Amino acid sequence: MGAKKRPTYRFVATDSRMPRDGRFIETLGFYYPIEKPATIKLHEERMTHWLNEGAQPSDTVASLLTQVGFTKKYEMMKRGEDVSGITLAETITERTKKRKKTKEAKS
Repeated sequence: MGAKKRPTYRFVATDSRMPRDGRFIETLGFYYPIEKPATIKLHEERMTHWLNEGAQPSDTVASLLTQVGFTKKYEMMKRGEDVSGITLAETITERTKKRKKTKEAKS
């Protein structure tokens, strides 16, 4: 989604038999990487519902969910612990960019 040079992403529940950009069942959240710091908006109840139904997040989505604290909260919920005091972060920190090492000119 988004526009040229302005990407936005959706977290969706989809059938594994559908194409990557094909039909999906439900939108579960949004990720805005251009904002500084990057913003994530989740529909927690629906995300929990689909994970309980057996949905498996992709590696990238699982990483983002861990960064905002949803994975920890979900695991505590599954164990039956009180999660009323836990709030999710709405922003994530940006990774530092790796710089290429330049070759020094030999004298």
